Amino acid sequence: MPVKDRGVETGDEILSAERCLQIHRIMVRARAMEERMIKMSKSGEGFFWIGGPGEEAFNACLGLQIKKGQGPTFDFLHLHYRNSATMIAMGMELIDGIRQMGMTWTDPFSAGRNFPSHFSRKEWNVVPVSSVIEVQFAMAPGTALVQKRHGDGVTIVVGGDAGAAEGDFTTCMLWSSRPGNELPVLMITMNNGWGISTAHCTQHSCEHTIERGKAYGIAGEVVDGNDPVASWFAIERALRYVRSTRSPFMLEAMVSRLHGHSSSSGAPRSADPDCLALFEERLLSANVIDRPGLERVHREARQEVDAAVEKAGQEKKPTPAEIEKFTYAPSAVDAVYPDDYTGLP
Repeated sequence: MPVKDRGVETGDEILSAERCLQIHRIMVRARAMEERMIKMSKSGEGFFWIGGPGEEAFNACLGLQIKKGQGPTFDFLHLHYRNSATMIAMGMELIDGIRQMGMTWTDPFSAGRNFPSHFSRKEWNVVPVSSVIEVQFAMAPGTALVQKRHGDGVTIVVGGDAGAAEGDFTTCMLWSSRPGNELPVLMITMNNGWGISTAHCTQHSCEHTIERGKAYGIAGEVVDGNDPVASWFAIERALRYVRSTRSPFMLEAMVSRLHGHSSSSGAPRSADPDCLALFEERLLSANVIDRPGLERVHREARQEVDAAVEKAGQEKKPTPAEIEKFTYAPSAVDAVYPDDYTGLP
């Protein structure tokens, strides 16, 4: 597997061969996990899938640049349900994604209670992902407000272009840009051109989401999210800006949606550009890796996922007796509907 020191180029930006191989492996592992999860949703091993095939290039680069840790001096992440490659880049084991898909008691994010790709990790400042889109943009100013007083940690919030129509998105722009009270928030829009079933061009009068930031004085950049080289340096610039100025920045990544919105739409493979296939052609052209090397990375990823599915399939499932675990204190019996009392908040 010959390696060329110069790496891969986009314009005048060069990403080293070692970094390219690191990103590529993360992308392959994320894709292998997601495609196996889609099969699980069709075979009865799981009941619903949603995830991020097509967003791996940008998301892998994002995860590798996070200041990872717990507390306000580290980065806070308000992700959405297409950020699996980000979590893998940060160190998540593939089996943990499979566990949530299989709804096992060993699922570290929700003990088998939540949809797949709904991550949460306190020790990494990963705030629980919500199924209700874009609410993370209303929460992001809260963590950033604390970070304003502590070190150079920033708040990173990610959502789709369709969700940018929600009021929570505007709330984030407003609270992050108040004169004299600006907040260190990196607002990332993953623009795959679609809502669930509505095209971007039928819903938004502006071509790019970052155009909305101009009214709030928020700087921004659009990047080809299918290009890991361009994505790496765009993320690097954005994070440097937010860390140094303690002010918001908007980054819009143009990406693909390779398997539809979710399993609810059948998860068919689309003809959109595939960031993984495109990157592999560039790796080959730059002599960063050869065909046998690519095949080995894919083979190892498939083996890792298959082993994870087998192991998770043998692990404990939640039981009805455990449904009240990890909930808040019970509420009082309702005076009007006492028979409806469940003991839950």
